[in-house]
Amino acid sequence: MLDHHQDTLLHRPQYFPVLGFVVEHCYITRHFVHFARFLHFSTMPPSHGGDVTRHITRLFLLPTWFLLAVSILFPSAVFAEGFRVLDHGAAATGQGAAFSAQADNASAVHYNPAGMTQLKGIHFSTGTLLIAGSLRFKSDVGPKVKGDLGSTIANPPPSTFFLTAHLPALGLTNLPNWTIGFGLTSPFALSVDYPDNSLIAPVTTMAALPLIDLKPTLAYKLNDYIAIGAGLDFYTFADFNGEGHAEVQQNAAPGNPFGIPAGTNLEGNGSDTAMGFNASLLWTPWRNAQDQPRLNLGFVFRHGPDLDLKGDFLAGGTRLAGAQTTIELPDTYTWAIAGWPIRNAQRAWKVEIDVDYADWSDFEDLNFNLSNGATIPNRRNYGDAWIVMVGTEYSLFSPNLLPQWDVSMRGGYVRSGTPVRSQTLDPANPDSEYHALSAGLGFQCNAGGKFLGVLLCDDFGWKAIALDFAYQVLLYDARDVNNNQQPLLNGTWDTTIHVGAISLRMQF
Repeated sequence: MLDHHQDTLLHRPQYFPVLGFVVEHCYITRHFVHFARFLHFSTMPPSHGGDVTRHITRLFLLPTWFLLAVSILFPSAVFAEGFRVLDHGAAATGQGAAFSAQADNASAVHYNPAGMTQLKGIHFSTGTLLIAGSLRFKSDVGPKVKGDLGSTIANPPPSTFFLTAHLPALGLTNLPNWTIGFGLTSPFALSVDYPDNSLIAPVTTMAALPLIDLKPTLAYKLNDYIAIGAGLDFYTFADFNGEGHAEVQQNAAPGNPFGIPAGTNLEGNGSDTAMGFNASLLWTPWRNAQDQPRLNLGFVFRHGPDLDLKGDFLAGGTRLAGAQTTIELPDTYTWAIAGWPIRNAQRAWKVEIDVDYADWSDFEDLNFNLSNGATIPNRRNYGDAWIVMVGTEYSLFSPNLLPQWDVSMRGGYVRSGTPVRSQTLDPANPDSEYHALSAGLGFQCNAGGKFLGVLLCDDFGWKAIALDFAYQVLLYDARDVNNNQQPLLNGTWDTTIHVGAISLRMQF
């Protein structure tokens, strides 16, 4: 609980919620980045799965269908996801991030590392997100406030890099079942600004969290049905990505106990490096005659570590004290099922449903501790979070108009709630439940074709080169807040975000 009896600025979150709030902004950045899609699949013939297959059936089918039933019958139980990023590739973004069961391009490093076993040779993917939108607040006690993402397009734009290698492609022919991968993603990120003269300037004028994740990953194919994957997640900050630290800024309020002139810029910042891990399974109980999956089921677990952010508290650019706070990142669980009603040499149609759960129960507060012994108590008391993602992809292989190309059309839908409670909602993360609609296109140039009419698609050692594009709109429900711990924030919050994603991928 907030201590309202303390008579100092540092104990009044309405004057300075600083570093604690830095983490709560990422709702905008759930919408991200690049990658690519339909590649080549495992050509190993099916074999027996035995008892393992029956156990995996129970593991995947029962929780998947149970969670889907809950999401349909009890919509109020389907919550959203605070400030975690869902999208990590244009092909996945085009399908509403429903990709953890398909996981058949290099972005499997993030979505389901076990899916890397489907990739032969060496696969590379990189891309970025162009994010724009507005944050609108209609106060119960004052004028309207409008914020944005720092500029017309969020800068730096969240970007991603993935690389996978089937070990025989590296000359390790005695390890045919192993695949290694590496990824660089923006798992939690934000850039949000409000006017310096707005009603809420004493609470927040700017927030940023340019966190990156370095992901060394390994996958192993147990048999023709089951693959497993695991990896490490090194969460850190880098100078090439924004300011190289998390930060929140606000203006000093009139009459503050510090005696700081009203309107003086206040800033809290900090950085850290922490390690998490992930583990995953991919089960393929049904393949076609060409040994391509007709049904995939996936499960992914991600452990979120604690970030012990340490940095500075500044007023008017002058350092007043050191600053520290802790962010508890969530553990997340994803169940996914993908089916291909059509899959042959001419075309393929995939439909996928993913159900995602994040355990935010440890995220109870973000107490901001200063080196002079003062503390800013910031209560958070987040709830848990559920998200349902539905996506589809329809692909044509070497159509008559583009005989050396594969063309994919994609669509997706997301329904997300929010773990952010009205009592602790703040301008850095005015989160609410939302609907998201997405669409995308993918173009893969194969041997004999020319990429952009210039480069031979099988030149320079690569076997194929592709571009993926996606657009997504996030329509947040207008959220009426009337019981916030900071009465200044009571009113109606409304947010709309537009995302454009592009990615380049190559197969060697």
